[in-house]
Amino acid sequence: MNGMTMPHPYPGRLIVVEGIDGSGKSTQLQLAMRYLQARGFQTFFTEWNSADLVKAVTKKGKKKQTLTPLTFSLLHATDFAHRLVHNILPPLKAGMIVLADRYMYTAFARDVVRGVDRKWVRRVYSFAPRPDLALYFDVPIEVSVQRLLAGRAQLKDYEAGMDLGLAADKVSSFKLFQTRILDEYAGITREYGLTRIDASRSIGEQQQIVRSLIDDMLRQYQPELSAQETVA
Repeated sequence: MNGMTMPHPYPGRLIVVEGIDGSGKSTQLQLAMRYLQARGFQTFFTEWNSADLVKAVTKKGKKKQTLTPLTFSLLHATDFAHRLVHNILPPLKAGMIVLADRYMYTAFARDVVRGVDRKWVRRVYSFAPRPDLALYFDVPIEVSVQRLLAGRAQLKDYEAGMDLGLAADKVSSFKLFQTRILDEYAGITREYGLTRIDASRSIGEQQQIVRSLIDDMLRQYQPELSAQETVA
């Protein structure tokens, strides 16, 4: 059964954020988590590419430039499966609110741009439960670049798509690569009903929108287990 087509059966709630690098999604998710905690909700945070073993293999493959698009896709799918079993399902079953920085939609965008078949990628992640709230932070490419370069010395090779040979310099390659990802996200947003947020607005304005959407989503939230119960 395709978990993406129907609501999940767990008492908890799953909130995910998506967007290209420099969209500010991580900042918004952290602010949302503080908001929920201040209201007395139990939260659990999880992020993309978080399994230690998979992360180590991916890092080594990137360094040696031995990762094909398909291998890269399968590694991330393996990481996602580990993350789902250990970091998403247990707190959902315990009635907690899980906040995920990136979800399967990241693979749908990045892997396809790298040349992996669109339908195949969706089948690979068909076991993933549908989020209760999926937010897509849409940002112009120039704003994304400006934010990233203001925060660090240079862009990373893979976030700039240097493995694809799109351009000789990282900034130009980043713009081309991430623009293609933006195009994929536009289709994903329509296909899966993600809520688009204008990520070029101020942090405060975005957070007001995020909190309003979360409040609406939680109106029917009645976890079956005690708020004091912890995740095994």
